[in-house]
Amino acid sequence: MVAVADPAAVESKATADRTVLAREITDAAIIVDGHIDVPWRLQEGRDHQGRVQEDVSQATATGDFDWPRARAGGLDAPFMSIYVPSSYEGRGAKRVAQDLIELVEGIVAASPSKFALARSPADVRRNSAAGLISLPLGMENGSPLERSLNNVAYFHGRGIRYITLTHGKDNHISDSSYDARHSNGGLSKFGKQAVAEMNRVGIMIDVSHLSDQAFWQVIELSRAPVIASHSSCRHFTPGFERNLDDAMIRALAEGGGIVMINFGSGFLDGEIRRAREEHERQQERIVAEAGLSADAQAAADVVAAWQAEHPAPRASIELVADHIEHVIALVGINHVGIGSDFDGVGDSLPDGLADVSSYPNLVRVLLDRGHPRAEIEKILGENALRVWQEVEDHAAKASSSDAATPGGRARPRQR
Repeated sequence: MVAVADPAAVESKATADRTVLAREITDAAIIVDGHIDVPWRLQEGRDHQGRVQEDVSQATATGDFDWPRARAGGLDAPFMSIYVPSSYEGRGAKRVAQDLIELVEGIVAASPSKFALARSPADVRRNSAAGLISLPLGMENGSPLERSLNNVAYFHGRGIRYITLTHGKDNHISDSSYDARHSNGGLSKFGKQAVAEMNRVGIMIDVSHLSDQAFWQVIELSRAPVIASHSSCRHFTPGFERNLDDAMIRALAEGGGIVMINFGSGFLDGEIRRAREEHERQQERIVAEAGLSADAQAAADVVAAWQAEHPAPRASIELVADHIEHVIALVGINHVGIGSDFDGVGDSLPDGLADVSSYPNLVRVLLDRGHPRAEIEKILGENALRVWQEVEDHAAKASSSDAATPGGRARPRQR
């Protein structure tokens, strides 16, 4: 008699095999995460004497990132977000950015056997081969440029390799997707000059947080590929300007750029976003009805007790895969990556993607859906490294052209 395989047993073994393969892929591939808010998390946690209270080279009780969890997840190059809140526009933004850069440099100096700075894709590959986690720098909010084009080159010299032109409010560079004023009409005159200067020195332009009008102006002006370091697809969140619509994704890809998918639940599903907004309003009502100040410890205790019985809705890990596949369906495998926003989206991370140890879970979902290893490696990091290299190559070519052109810079090449 011929034995008939038990379908359930066959599927169970296949599932186990894909779980093992997911771990193997994340261990071997270079994982680049476009946006992790560790510096601001540590900045906010300083004690009254200004000392950082958490050591991310060791396991930490809070947050989404530390060295043990990053190593468990196979993470190689998390872009450290040099985040400058909109409130610092015109009042010390450059100093805030400098402080945060020094904070990251301090992490590396304190743990050189675990972390290293990375100023190029070659640095990332070299550090990975040496068993080190790279900490490249991306500036979230261009306010630290402080209306001086010289600051573009200055921050490049400090290691900044992308700049998100604005954040939650319009600034002197660009309008924000979150600010209804749209006071610049997209990019300001200085913003347009800053785009050219970023192309020239080799800083990637990040269109996350930009208004639609500013996005399209960047696409028109930039002579190098553009990134969205932590944005998702507006197809799943209609009306949410912070995400990119299909036309934007196509335009970004046409210029060689990349969309790095944000893991925040509100970025992944419109209905969940609205439900979470209502959940937040309900919390505010409870605090107000109790007659408490919103920043009081008693208010925090009331909210925590209510949340324990009424947790906010979360997206699923499958929705992250849906966004990745949507970009692939629109523009192909070469223009999508991951920009988790770990440590930046609070308690809104999807089930299955709790922190930086969770990348194998996402890879497992992609394997379940039939994506081959070579595609997954592109999503995890190779696409991001390719764009970064192309921006550097463009800057090197522009520099060479400048040197060979009597009387100054050559005109930017046309795409």
